[in-house]
Amino acid sequence: MVRAEQFAGAAGPVAAAGRLSGTAANRLSGTADDRFSGTARGPRVAHIRAGRRYPRGTALAGSVTARRGVPPVAPRWVGPVLLGLGLAMIPWVVYLHTSLPATAEAPHWAWAWTGLDVLEALGLGATGLLLRRGDARASLTAMATSALLVVDAWFDTMTAAPGADLASAVVVALCAEIPLAAACTLLAWRGFPRMR
Repeated sequence: MVRAEQFAGAAGPVAAAGRLSGTAANRLSGTADDRFSGTARGPRVAHIRAGRRYPRGTALAGSVTARRGVPPVAPRWVGPVLLGLGLAMIPWVVYLHTSLPATAEAPHWAWAWTGLDVLEALGLGATGLLLRRGDARASLTAMATSALLVVDAWFDTMTAAPGADLASAVVVALCAEIPLAAACTLLAWRGFPRMR
């Protein structure tokens, strides 16, 4: 009968045991043979031995992403809390839609629109500077600027008076604000650091 020791060679008897019995190699070795043993626990054991343990309760603990060594983004409870807050806003939106008056007079109307345009200009400028420097944080400013542009287009069209004002607001939204927002979103998507 051929024994496992005859196959040891330079890799050692544990590696030979891994070739003969993957399950036995998992129990005996802490080497990379775990990945080829055919068991689901191999990669997890390898990463835990490499020091990439994540505390129980974090968002990525026990997930494939955590096992690949990506640090957790937030504690596990943050996701359900944000989801609950989003769902809780639904009745609030319904209440606002039914209770707010159709028209209102705003004492700081000019400042409201000026402030929004200033934020858009700052976002575009910051994104351009960060892109020129090759800084990955351009993804953050691009996404924020995209959101501001969509908000601008929405409120431009929703607050415009019927007639020529509404037509010009729709043209500006379709020809300038929405395409620019889409371009910023694409920049943010392409430049966002991928989780390795």
